[in-house]
This record gives sequence, structure tokens and C-alpha cells, in this order.
Amino acid sequence: MENQDLKSEKKFKEYFNLANSSRNFSCPVRDVVAHVSDKWSLLVVYALAGDGTLRFNELKSKIGDVSQRMLTVTVRKLEQDGLVKRTIYPEVPPRVEYQLTSLGMELLNKLVPLIDWAQENSNLIISSRKKAAKY
Repeated sequence: MENQDLKSEKKFKEYFNLANSSRNFSCPVRDVVAHVSDKWSLLVVYALAGDGTLRFNELKSKIGDVSQRMLTVTVRKLEQDGLVKRTIYPEVPPRVEYQLTSLGMELLNKLVPLIDWAQENSNLIISSRKKAAKY
């Protein structure tokens, strides 16, 4: 375990140095992480992973408190990044469906440990927030 921690720390330092050395330029690490780590992007990925293919209003309903505009911006960004596939059916009215691409599924697989960690530690975090709010 300790050896793995050292490898992870070394890798993190390399990525951090890359991001800082190119902060005035296009840094792939910063760019990708910024795109996939915002609140709505993660929720879209989670929703699509759980249900496969969803129409826009189904996706909005699954996520809950997202505005139509924010969801539209988010799914377009994820589509541009190749994480979400949008299929438009030539019907009246047009039917549009969204699903994760293989790249999106690969991202989800990387996020599973984060999801597990959040579930395992949510009580501790909530307790810590309550203590901090008392001060």
C-alpha cells in the first residue's frame, strides 16, 4: 500500500507541475478535469450510467434541480468532449436521446471510487459541516 501511495504522490506531482507550468497556455489536465468535474456534468454522467439512454426531460427529471438552460449547456459540452452521444430522430416532434459513449463509460469507471468514497464518508463530512457551522 505504501509503495502505491508513493507512486500516486509522484504521479500527482508530475500532473501538478505540468498544470502549473502551462497555466497560461492550454493544459490538457486542467481543461479535461474542469470539463468533467463540475456539478452538472458529474450528475449527467451518473444519470446516464444508471439508465442508459434518456430523453432530455427524463434526464432533467433524474437530476432534479438543474435548469433547462444549464442542462442544455452541459450535455452539449459533454457531447463535444465525446462523452455523451446525442441521437436525433426525424419525427414530429423531434425525439432526442442521450447516452454515454465508450469514453463516457470509461470516465464513469474512473469515478466509481470517488462515488464509493463519498458514500462511505458522507456521515463524517456532514458531521464535520455541522460542527463548523456552530462556530
